[in-house]
Amino acid sequence: MPSFSRSSSPSLFSRFFSRGRYGFFGALSLATSMGLLGAAGVACGHSGGTAVSEPADAGLVDRARLPAPVHVNPSSPDAGASCQIVVDSPPLLPGEHVGTTTDIMTWNSNPPSSGQHFPIWAAYQEFSDPVPRGYYVHDLEHGAVVLLHNCANDGGSPDASSPECQIILDGLQKVAAGLADDPLCVAGGQGIRVRVVTTPDPLLTNKVAAAAWGWTYNATCMDVPTLLDFAKAHYGQGTESTCSNGQTSFQMQ
Repeated sequence: MPSFSRSSSPSLFSRFFSRGRYGFFGALSLATSMGLLGAAGVACGHSGGTAVSEPADAGLVDRARLPAPVHVNPSSPDAGASCQIVVDSPPLLPGEHVGTTTDIMTWNSNPPSSGQHFPIWAAYQEFSDPVPRGYYVHDLEHGAVVLLHNCANDGGSPDASSPECQIILDGLQKVAAGLADDPLCVAGGQGIRVRVVTTPDPLLTNKVAAAAWGWTYNATCMDVPTLLDFAKAHYGQGTESTCSNGQTSFQMQ
């Protein structure tokens, strides 16, 4: 487990971060007892794009909210003492479909972790060119984890000639490979193993980031152990659970 830097008890925040160790409902109970449980979100329907209300336990979404961002100490000795890692659970926003030409301005985190998104989602794969955010937020709604990096040249694509960039790209591949096969995806017969999208994102303020529905991870370095912990803890927690594959080409804004 990664260690946590907080003024409060570290074990308290580890329970929020790692459902794998304490169980989702343990974290949920803890949040409820502390009055930290967020309100139920809403998901966008796939017919007509209308937001619909859902029960509080729909999709087993991570309802437990952190009271503040948590600073996580890196686990890899290669990360360096200056590496900063922050996990947060921004307020859940209503999931609504908007047109693919919409410049969405309502997101409350970077990277975005819930809220408005396009009716189309990205394929579960690694992309060399940036996937526009409105597409990958839809993947989050489906329970995907999106692995992100801002290791780019001026064109927004990975700079493979950069040693730092190669370390980051290799690390993101290790994180995706470290997730267990998703039975929902395997049963779908589309050749998908897990609901993971890996993409550059030039709008990030850090070199490495990840998002799940309602959760974000931001880091100034590549630290595979903590990022894999995050991905395992928040995988499959969208308001809709589907492994139907998305698109590989997108309308750019």
